[in-house]
Amino acid sequence: MRPESNRPLDSRGRFLSTLLFGSRWLQVPLYLGLIAAQLVYVIHFMVELEHLIVGTFTLSEEAIMLIVLGLIDVVMISNLLIMVIVGGYETFVSRLNLKGHPDEPEWLSHVNANVLKVKLATAIIGISSIHLLKTFINAHNLTDKVLMWQTIIHMAFIFSAVSIAYIDKLMPHPSRH
Repeated sequence: MRPESNRPLDSRGRFLSTLLFGSRWLQVPLYLGLIAAQLVYVIHFMVELEHLIVGTFTLSEEAIMLIVLGLIDVVMISNLLIMVIVGGYETFVSRLNLKGHPDEPEWLSHVNANVLKVKLATAIIGISSIHLLKTFINAHNLTDKVLMWQTIIHMAFIFSAVSIAYIDKLMPHPSRH
């Protein structure tokens, strides 16, 4: 414990501390907005699923594959949203008090800002991989420049994620001591 933490705060210090700590609740509308964005993705998923089902006997194998990859992409983005909503709220706003709940995600019990960053980076790589696969399947309709830049961007995501994970590994963690 720091020695100055034993001193009582004056009224201005208490007010400022309360205000600063309470400001975390300003993030709640952001998380609610992400829930609304997830609803948009659910609707988009259902529309694309309908296209797939209606076109079952008329679509080419390539078109079916592109739609299915699009559905996978939506699911991965939705998973990313859940990680940000639940993990971010738990990390930066307030505890969810899910201990003992049968549906509590395993990763939530040890989430912190660094774990969340690494999980988000790997999720972004997965999403980028799906986009890149869709690009390669549709390569005959794209220029070499588009293919090159999408590959470079994907590699930048991989490099960033590896860098984040490496930096996290270098940082001291209280639970590792």
